[in-house]
Amino acid sequence: MALVPLIEESADPQTQALIERLRKGRRGSLLGIYKALLHNSKLAETWFNHLNAVRWETGLSGRLREILIIRTGWRLGSSYIIKQHIPKLAEPEGLTALECEALLSEDCKGDFSSAEQLAIQLADELTLHAKAPVELTADLKTHYSGKMLVEMMVLIGTYNMHARFVAGLGIEPEADQDVAEATDKRQ
Repeated sequence: MALVPLIEESADPQTQALIERLRKGRRGSLLGIYKALLHNSKLAETWFNHLNAVRWETGLSGRLREILIIRTGWRLGSSYIIKQHIPKLAEPEGLTALECEALLSEDCKGDFSSAEQLAIQLADELTLHAKAPVELTADLKTHYSGKMLVEMMVLIGTYNMHARFVAGLGIEPEADQDVAEATDKRQ
């Protein structure tokens, strides 16, 4: 049960307009995370805009994006993120069930490219230690541009924040959340 009441409607016209925008941007669903964030509508709006930019306005492939999100979610023990992304978001981006399973284990033995393996190490390091070793960043630079490194670090950082927020407030994923997010596009 969530630590705070979850807001679904508002008497304030501006907040209600935001609620409708959030629903539209998530295929008609108002997700629990936004129901909690609506205690401060400015935070709800900026979170929505930021998450859309992180997910849909970068040069990262959908496959790499899902690898990083799932691995970060697993490192943080976030059933919210894992349930949201496996399988409905991960599989359409080219991740197999076995690869998803591998991302949820310490040894992470999967059919990942060397570049993807480095990205997984980055997710681990940033999540567990808030920084990456110099050797890892040097190896990453051989596979990824500076722009992609920035985008990967922002994605990992965002999902660290995301996981901690939902866990801290005890927000449970909706049964249909993964379907609503699967075809989400910026609004």
